[in-house]
Amino acid sequence: MRSVLIPAVLLTSLLSPVFGQVHPDVIYGDDDRLDLYQVQNEKLKKMAESTVALFQGGDVNVDAQTQVARLTTESYGSAYNLCPDEPFRDQNSGAFCSGSLVASDMIMTAGHCVKSDDACKNTKFVFGFGIGQAGGGTPSSVPAAEVYGCAALIGREQIGTGQDWALVRLDRAVANHAPLKISRRGGNPPNGTPLVVIGHPAGLPTKVAGGASVRDAGKTGYFVANLDTYGGNSGSAVFNAVTGEIEGILVRGETDYVYDSAAGCRRSNKVPADGGRGEDVTTVGIPGQQIPKEGVAMTLEKPGPAMSSLQTGTAQFD
Repeated sequence: MRSVLIPAVLLTSLLSPVFGQVHPDVIYGDDDRLDLYQVQNEKLKKMAESTVALFQGGDVNVDAQTQVARLTTESYGSAYNLCPDEPFRDQNSGAFCSGSLVASDMIMTAGHCVKSDDACKNTKFVFGFGIGQAGGGTPSSVPAAEVYGCAALIGREQIGTGQDWALVRLDRAVANHAPLKISRRGGNPPNGTPLVVIGHPAGLPTKVAGGASVRDAGKTGYFVANLDTYGGNSGSAVFNAVTGEIEGILVRGETDYVYDSAAGCRRSNKVPADGGRGEDVTTVGIPGQQIPKEGVAMTLEKPGPAMSSLQTGTAQFD
């Protein structure tokens, strides 16, 4: 993540109250975020299809007759007073957090995204909120079958600067999306491990971002990385770019945006790849104890620092 003042991964409190408490958003080095249509490897895009956008229940309206779910979104650029050259400024945002499918009827996300049973019941888990074709706009709807409700909050934990996770049982098994595989290493990945994050920065349509790695594996229950993420990325799956397994959940980070007083607008906070505080990623070890051993993963042939394989299609999958 790279940012300076307010908007890059958390989008502060504009989209949801959870953003006012935990801040995972910033750009480290180059901005590596890609829309789905920019990712050329079909198997990696398949993994992105197994991630979800968390919407407030009132922002998803299903037409029983047409079986179409209308999504309430707002202009990203206007909501955050972004500068004209800010990436994705013309898209709309709507999700307040991100998540991933880790079993046929189970979603993994951040604990601060789903704080109680009531909050869970008022959340809709939406697949397909992404831009799959060049020139496509932010989806205003998805098939009703791509929207799931919360049947139960299986477990959650939110400990200050430590563990921050939640597991949600959906109201039915998920069709047409394969569960993702989590790491069973039993601890943090070592420093230098290349990473990829898939989620909804600032509530935007799905973004895939590589070019990151573990910076500090010496924490308890979490590790620090230089991921390009924002507020709505909270709950995003952070993948090992070599094994394709989920190593953790994006939960906290640097300030998302900074104010450009000369231009009178906000820009993503940008810091060197080795600068800033870094982004905190909860390790999947504890929640993983309640997740069945299943899922798909991917392996990259040559996971370089820029993760060029995301666009060139040189990735290999199990």
